Amino acid sequence: MPLSDITIRAVVPGEKPIKKADERGLFLLVQPSGGKLWRLKYRFEGKEKKLGLGRYPDVSLKEARRRRDEAREKLAMGIDPGGEKKRAEAEAILAAASTFGAVGESYLDWATKDGRESATINKSRWLFSLFDEAFSNRPIGEISAPDLLSALKVIEAKGHYETAKRMRSLASRIFRHGGHLGYVASDPTTMLRGALISPKVKHHSAIIEPKQVGQLLRDIDEYAGQPLIKLALQLTPHVFVRPGELRAAEWAEFDLEGAKWTIPASKMKMRRPHVVPLSGQALHLLRSVEALTKDKQYIFSSHHTGTRPMSENTINVALRRMGYAKDEMTAHGFRAMASTLLNESRRWSSDAIEIALAHHSGNTVRGTYHRGQHWDERVEMARWWSDYLDELRADGMRDARRRGD
Repeated sequence: MPLSDITIRAVVPGEKPIKKADERGLFLLVQPSGGKLWRLKYRFEGKEKKLGLGRYPDVSLKEARRRRDEAREKLAMGIDPGGEKKRAEAEAILAAASTFGAVGESYLDWATKDGRESATINKSRWLFSLFDEAFSNRPIGEISAPDLLSALKVIEAKGHYETAKRMRSLASRIFRHGGHLGYVASDPTTMLRGALISPKVKHHSAIIEPKQVGQLLRDIDEYAGQPLIKLALQLTPHVFVRPGELRAAEWAEFDLEGAKWTIPASKMKMRRPHVVPLSGQALHLLRSVEALTKDKQYIFSSHHTGTRPMSENTINVALRRMGYAKDEMTAHGFRAMASTLLNESRRWSSDAIEIALAHHSGNTVRGTYHRGQHWDERVEMARWWSDYLDELRADGMRDARRRGD
């Protein structure tokens, strides 16, 4: 006898599931918990199967019968409705995982596990947030170069040329990641090269005139702030690494007896390990730092917690306190200072200087060869550079004594 809403509501759950048949294979399964589930029993290729059609009363008796008839029409065409439903569910899961937003989150998760700097991850996440929700929820395989360009032009129109460029770069990494996952066959951002306005290159402010360098070094020696910050300021010109590399330096990376500092690839901009030869002056400063933070993970440990490196802007803030404006000198400017004066000295090969600065070599084999070929030269260059800095500092002091200051 066919079911009705009255008979369905009247069913009382028992200790075991109860089946209430309707017509043409449709039945209601009443669970001991009280749940009422629509099921269709059918045969396909000689095998008995069951297909879920929803839960009563969310799916009414009338709707359940419509779904039953739809499934039986598919059976008449030789289609297994249960198999088709599973495929549709799998496709829905795949579609949800293959949106630009989902693939982007997957990429950021991978980059975090790969050991990328937290500052890099945070910047990438901010750039990622600039792609609006409608764009992020689209299947990544359906996004074309014109689609991307349209989104980037909105940012560019506000005058944020560098941001638009960085967004394109991040999108490219996300598309390549999607390719690794099998969600997309190509990277449409390759079609956008040259399509965006190139921002004017902004060089990091730096002091490169020898007398002014000497004055800067004397000012650093007179810095009246925290001792650890003063030591960071004093060490920076001797090693001239990137500010983030010095800030994140850990004691485990240093071989003070061997006079070298090995920075792991995970901390380097070019994702390659870098070895820094340490001059006598640098080792002396590190011994002083060791007395303050030898029990910490980071050599320049956070003053407040001791479990994190000092703040990203600590050196720049210290320079401002010393009276140097941001258009005069920055933490990154110590690299430009070293690059300029080392090249002007004409004592060292340009390759040795470039390797010391950890600049990228387009030829991987050549870059590997140079790291070995120029090590002795780099060690001698580190000694000369620190001695030269001492000379520049002393020259100004002698001038001041002659003037009677």
